[in-house]
Amino acid sequence: MPHLLRQRTVSLLGLLAGCAVVPAGVVHLFGQNEVQVDGAVHFLPIAISAGIAAAAALALTVFGARQGDGRAVLVGTAFSSMAALLSIHGLTTPGFLVEDSGLVGFSGALTLPVGGAVLALSAIPELRRPSAVRPLLWLQGVLVASIVALGVAGILVPSLVPDVPEPASTAAYIVLGFGLLFYGTLAVRAGRTYLLTRRFADLAVLYGLVLLAVSLVPGLLLTFMDLGWWLGHAWELVGIALVGVPVALDLHRGAQSRPLAGDLRASELVSAADAFMGPTVRALLVRLAEKDAYTAEHTRAVALRAVQVGEELGLAPARLRELAIGGLLHDVGKLSVPDEILQKPRALTDEESGEIKLHPERGARLVRELGFSAQVARLVLDHHERLDGGGYPRGLGAPDLDIETRILAMCDVFDALMAERVYRDAWTREEALALLSREAGRTFDRACVTALERVLQREHDVGSRAAA
Repeated sequence: MPHLLRQRTVSLLGLLAGCAVVPAGVVHLFGQNEVQVDGAVHFLPIAISAGIAAAAALALTVFGARQGDGRAVLVGTAFSSMAALLSIHGLTTPGFLVEDSGLVGFSGALTLPVGGAVLALSAIPELRRPSAVRPLLWLQGVLVASIVALGVAGILVPSLVPDVPEPASTAAYIVLGFGLLFYGTLAVRAGRTYLLTRRFADLAVLYGLVLLAVSLVPGLLLTFMDLGWWLGHAWELVGIALVGVPVALDLHRGAQSRPLAGDLRASELVSAADAFMGPTVRALLVRLAEKDAYTAEHTRAVALRAVQVGEELGLAPARLRELAIGGLLHDVGKLSVPDEILQKPRALTDEESGEIKLHPERGARLVRELGFSAQVARLVLDHHERLDGGGYPRGLGAPDLDIETRILAMCDVFDALMAERVYRDAWTREEALALLSREAGRTFDRACVTALERVLQREHDVGSRAAA
């Protein structure tokens, strides 16, 4: 278990570091160069950023209010706060409406930390529920009204707002620390979501969050005379677009946007395979369903159980995704089995059983030809292997079976036992689990069986509470 957790942490940190290295490197190399930039040049990108944030806020808030989605309203609240602060920051550009005001620095310094703080609240499950929509709408209204009131007062009486925090001051470092904490939390969530889905939109959100975190550094530690300060504004503009546009597009399509909340479960990859697994997996699942309805249902059930067990054991997101694909495709080799054998209403002969037992090798060959990873091919090939070497087609033993294969093999047997056969009745869940428990440590991995027991117990507890 500690090894799995370390692997998950390293994969996320590596992804985040890769996203941050280019923008951070540019600021580091060129940030200290002095520049002279006209105020209009400052106003234009800030106005664009504010417009993008406002559009995202409107889309998110309207969708969330209509659908009773507290998460969408919360994200909309974050974007509306950033839009309001950016508007003030742009309007108080020296020489635009006022000559000199502390409000320009104050609003600029608070834009990203305030937005990040609100976004970070999406980790609280209670704020995602329909009951949270109305309080969140009130929160949004209060925040925006307060920011607007501050802006109006600062423009009318510039001396009301001091020029804080000063660049590289103690206060600036404190704000920077909180900002990096908020955006670091959000980036970890988005990174996990991307490693599960491998969607370009989720990668865009991740990169946008990293850009926003990077832009905090020059924005709080440098002055407008430094090129890095302007580069920070550029990263801020791009970051807001990369975060806001994919989220709004997801909602426009009627789908929840998950990277900011980071609550996507591996089981949803299976239940919504059409959305997350790509056209090749979809096409193979359709072919399986057309050939044999039971096989298609069985593969989905096995994949679902496998990723639930994988999550329980702490598998990294990238490994959970491959386990999900391997589970969905583990019986794809049965496409080559004649229908009269696959759907035979009586017990199979030895020759027919031998034909069925060829499906792991045929399936593995097919998924390799279609370009799936070596791990997916291995799961397809080895899902009938056993710890004691009594499985097929290769007769592998415990030293040769990784944790994903052990999970898939166990879940395959568990679901098959609960299906009715011509030669036996379907087993109950309790009977199937009892067999796995008896074979734990010999045929099946004990840790996998224990994890499955915990998953099933939670399902029972949730069902009992719902019934009550």
